[in-house]
Parts: sequence; structure tokens; C-alpha cells
Amino acid sequence: MCTSILQIAKDGSHVLARTMDWHALYVQPLFVPRNFQWQGLYDNAVHTNRYAMIGGGGAHDHEIDVSDGVNEMGLSVQKLTFANGSNLVDTPTPGQVHLAPYEFSFYLLGHYASVADIEAHIDEIQLMTNRFAVNNIGDSELHFAVVDRTGRTVVIEPTHFPMRVRENPLGVVTNSKDFELQLKRLGQYVNYTDDFQAGTVPLNAPRVTTGRFSGKPVPSGSFTPGGRFVRAAYYKERADLPADEDEAIISAWHLLDSVTVPRSSQYRPTYSVYRAATVCESLTYYFQPYNRLDTVQLRLTPEMLNWTKPKFYNVPNQLSVTALN
Repeated sequence: MCTSILQIAKDGSHVLARTMDWHALYVQPLFVPRNFQWQGLYDNAVHTNRYAMIGGGGAHDHEIDVSDGVNEMGLSVQKLTFANGSNLVDTPTPGQVHLAPYEFSFYLLGHYASVADIEAHIDEIQLMTNRFAVNNIGDSELHFAVVDRTGRTVVIEPTHFPMRVRENPLGVVTNSKDFELQLKRLGQYVNYTDDFQAGTVPLNAPRVTTGRFSGKPVPSGSFTPGGRFVRAAYYKERADLPADEDEAIISAWHLLDSVTVPRSSQYRPTYSVYRAATVCESLTYYFQPYNRLDTVQLRLTPEMLNWTKPKFYNVPNQLSVTALN
């Protein structure tokens, strides 16, 4: 369970924020260099990344598991649970790239510069079941939120192969498999613009509703995927447009407050173990684990592009405050 919200600031900054809802925190900020070689778990194939990246994840066998990040070209990717929505491939097709589903976000960030670049190669990639895997990869169900510096915002879904690249000018993603049904339900709370209804929303449109909410109901406080989707989109469409990256991060964090799942071991196994955001223009990663009330920042600097080894940053998951006395 996770929620993703894109904010487009007035100065053109694209801020892709998210909560990660899981059983425990396994993610830390990281850097991965250009030309990093890694071995996929499905068939032990060796892959060589083209681009450097920063994001959140951890070491995983002979690879790095990245949940969200931004690469040196300004491509941002997140992976989110896709409950009962995946239709993974059983039998590998010769000549294709075969990946465990959870490797796909890392592969995208390492190999592609933009959404258009991904589209040009998406038919070369298959996400696999565990049936013929050389190693145990499980059968994780995921879909992927992607945005680049042009403002093109999409969701990539493994519902069939080649995978579907779905335009998402709304900029909100949760975990339900039926995106059209979610949009229909959201329509009970908002009035969509004519462009959105016609599928002709221009790039970088900050809103896809008219801003008229009179007579519409207020979303419930449910933490279901559908409830979080409606709430995230509703409050995003009502919030002031941020002026720049700083305001967009502040806005995103407050919007995420409405969908952050508190720890409640008696009632649910998962909670929002961290929140994070990437910025396509400044190549910045913001990270806040559950127990911290402050945010850490990691920026991909020109000097880092000369680094040759990955780096993991330990961020203590504990209360951090500024004392006034």
C-alpha cells in the first residue's frame, strides 16, 4: 500500500512525492554511479546501467533494490503495490530482458532518460513470475509512477505485454488495479475540466478539475486504496499551487499527511514506514522515516557523477528535534 502525488510548481519544478506503506523500514537514501553492473535474480543476466541515480532502497544480492529515485537525466520513478492487477509472464521470450517485478524501477532509472525513451523500449522488457526463475523471486505485484522533466506523467502497468504506459495528468496513484473506476469515483467529489474528460490535458497542467466543489461531498477518512486515491486527488486539486521546489515539498508533505497510515499493530500489518520525494530539475531526494519529524535531503551533484561506487546513507529512524534551550 502506498500513495503517490505529483506537484508541479509555478517555476516548472516537478516534485513526485509518496508514502511507502509496509511492515517495516528497509529503505535508506542511496547513490548509484554510472556504468554500475548488477545481476538480475530471474536469470542471473548482467545489466549495466547508463545513468547515475539517487533515491531510496537497499543492497539486495548482486543488485540494488530501489523503491523510488531520480536519475541524472531528471527521470523520476516510484514502485507501488498493484493488488491483484499484475499479469506477469511465465515463459521467457528469447531476446527479451527478463526481470523480477521489483527490479523494474531500478532498471528504468539506470537505462532511460525520459518517458519517451522508456516507451521506445518498453516492448523489450518482460516482468516474470517465479515459475522458471533461476533464483526465488516471489510473485510481487507492482505498478510504477513515472515523470520526467518535460512534465509527462505516466503509470506503467504489467497488465499485459508489452506493458501499458498510461498517461496520468492527475498525478495521483495508489494501489487499485482499475484506474478508470477510481477516476469515476473521484468524479463524485470534483468536476473535471473538459480537457481531462476529452483526454487532451496539455503537459504541465497543474490541475485537471475546475476548482468548483460546491455541492460535492467531502472524502471519507478511509485508508483503503480507493479512499486514499480520492483524498489525495481531492486535496491536491484544492491546495494552493506552490511557487517553487521548497513550497512544493512543503505542500506535498501536508498532502501526504491526509494519506499517511499510522502504526496500528492491533488493526493492520502495514503503516507508512517513510515518505519521500524526488525533484526532476534539481535532482534532489527528500526522505523522512516514520519516527523522524524532520526531513533529510540528498542532491545528485556534478561531482558525484565521477564516483564509481554505490553509497548508502544511514538515517536514524528516531525522533529528531531542534532544542531551543
